[in-house]
Amino acid sequence: MTTVLWPMLFALLLWWFSTGLIIYLDGLPTRTFRWSMLGGTVLLIAALFGLAHAAGDASVTGAYLAFACSLVIWGWLEMSFYMGYVTGPRRHRCKPGCKGIRHFGHALQVSLYHELAIVLLGAVVLVLSWNAPNKVGLWTFLVLAWMHESARLNVFLGVRNLNAEFIPPHMDHLRSFLRKRPMNALFPISVTVSTVVLVLLVQQAMSVAGDPFAVAGFTFVATIMALAILEHWFLVLPLPFARLWDWSLKSRSVPGHRQEMAAQPETRAPLMVGIQTVRQALSSRVL
Repeated sequence: MTTVLWPMLFALLLWWFSTGLIIYLDGLPTRTFRWSMLGGTVLLIAALFGLAHAAGDASVTGAYLAFACSLVIWGWLEMSFYMGYVTGPRRHRCKPGCKGIRHFGHALQVSLYHELAIVLLGAVVLVLSWNAPNKVGLWTFLVLAWMHESARLNVFLGVRNLNAEFIPPHMDHLRSFLRKRPMNALFPISVTVSTVVLVLLVQQAMSVAGDPFAVAGFTFVATIMALAILEHWFLVLPLPFARLWDWSLKSRSVPGHRQEMAAQPETRAPLMVGIQTVRQALSSRVL
């Protein structure tokens, strides 16, 4: 029982805390981002080395290490996107009325470099895990990537809870690619396919009860899949699930944050200059 319980608790706590930490860091003044990214990149390098070591360790400890390293790698991808370092060639809102394939193309341009980074780091994780006995890190990364793309498409197509309050101010243009509606046609497909995979993972975990490493590994991957499915349900159920990370929004009230947002364009990052330009254009239209 403990072979299953402890990996579940470890995955749950690491998922909840790492999500909140990234939201907190992304909401700090942009002058702190270089230090956050420096620390995050150091952790990324350490995680890649850790994953390379864990891939050859088919023990329970190796399973824990591989899972944690994979989450750190994914955390760097998320942090680099929401801090505006690895995003895409488009850094401004769509004009009113933009829709259809053109609007989807604009949405892809917003995160193009981020998506390519996912593919690149995914390939690195694959190489590190190739022909190795411990593939927990690889399967964890694949689940995170699959559910990330699914969630992004669902939010683009329309869901009830957009959780736009978690978007940091310097990434305000992302709001133009969110659509609010009760549900979309992709959502039941995403949840159904993912739930089938979850059931198969649970069955695998039960079938290898005599192998502690295999049980821990399947439990980690199944737990992160279950949490990703739960996050999908967060998007459509009329409940305040976002309060789970209310503490992470406190970074938006850090002294100096609003002053930085009002800084002169020439002293700010190109992304902020673009947002300021859009706002000035909108203001001139109103006037």
